Amino acid sequence: MDIERKDLAIAKRRRHIIYGVIGFVVVALVTVGVSQLKPAAPGVETSTLYMGTVERGTMLRQVRGTGTLVPEEFQWIPAMTEGRVEKIFVQPGEAVTADTVVLELSDPRQIQTGLDAEWRLRAAEADFESLRAQLEGQRLEQEASVVRLKAEWEQAKLRADADAELARQGLLADLNRKLSASQAEELGNRHQFELRRLEATGKSAEAQLSAQRATINQLEALNALQQGQVSALKVKAGIDGTLQEIRVEVGESVTPGAVLAKVVRLDRLKAELRIAETQAKDIQVGQVASIDTRNGVIPGRVRRVDPAAQSGSVTIDVSLEGALPRGARPDLTVDGTIELERLEDVLYVGRPVHATEGATIGLFKVVEEGSHAERVNVRVGRTSVSTIEILEGLQEGDQVVLSDMSTWDEYDRVKLK
Repeated sequence: MDIERKDLAIAKRRRHIIYGVIGFVVVALVTVGVSQLKPAAPGVETSTLYMGTVERGTMLRQVRGTGTLVPEEFQWIPAMTEGRVEKIFVQPGEAVTADTVVLELSDPRQIQTGLDAEWRLRAAEADFESLRAQLEGQRLEQEASVVRLKAEWEQAKLRADADAELARQGLLADLNRKLSASQAEELGNRHQFELRRLEATGKSAEAQLSAQRATINQLEALNALQQGQVSALKVKAGIDGTLQEIRVEVGESVTPGAVLAKVVRLDRLKAELRIAETQAKDIQVGQVASIDTRNGVIPGRVRRVDPAAQSGSVTIDVSLEGALPRGARPDLTVDGTIELERLEDVLYVGRPVHATEGATIGLFKVVEEGSHAERVNVRVGRTSVSTIEILEGLQEGDQVVLSDMSTWDEYDRVKLK
């Protein structure tokens, strides 16, 4: 007969409880430990990343923009009169001089007006010559009358002197002496009067000729204007250069002021760059620049900064100081770089993607001998085209990832493979 032992049952139950508690504690500890483990760092192919090393030294600040070459000297050719395009003598790309006839307009009314103005001028000139001849004849007649009266006066004076002498000797009546003296005095007065008439006639003739000459001058100006408009039917280039474009076709009617063509000087070009308004604040006239035409680099200097921004960019004019490479021509697309300043003894690194001046950005710094990269906060300063100043967060010699790492924004650590 078996005897039940209660102490053994109690001991067995106690062991089960202890084992259960131990198991629960172990499971709890494992759970807590696992929950506190950091997620595994994602792997990134190093060959796909653009890396940079922090350096100390001289940092060259630059800004870059695209633009085009434009002529410094050009001539828009407007229509000086209305007409119809009759002929086009020069095509775009051909060299021209200032007197080269680019195209010819036709306008019969303008030609007739020019002829009318010329004939009116010739008629007025003929009237002037006729009037001058007539006045010259009157002057000669007046001068002849003066000469004749002067001779008669002198003869009368001689006769009066002779009669006075005879009267003094008692050989002539005193009445005859008085008559001859009176006649001499009358002729003298008539001579003075004719002299005054001659002077007045000269002034009157001069006034009449001046009036006719003014009419001629007026008709000359009108004729010059009309002939200029007739000449303007043959449209000339105006400057030496190359014809860049023609805006009309044969048979097309044009009005005064309409632009017909454009002539440019290909040997005198400048660059018009468009710089982002956020980068243009430090650009000043006189700064050194370089223009890349993709067939050569031309040195230059900033000549003008547009005071207004358009569509988020500022137009900068750069004068070219070097020889133009082959293929340089108006409207050629170019890249321009402007040197702002040189920063001495500063920390700098290649410019990361989306980095802005004066901001604090997150960069992945290479650690553990290049096996991993950890995110660090970096405060940056002034920026350039390809570099940026480091103010805080990195040291000389640190290697950082400059590529776009937005894909791993939720990670602070990545593994480099």
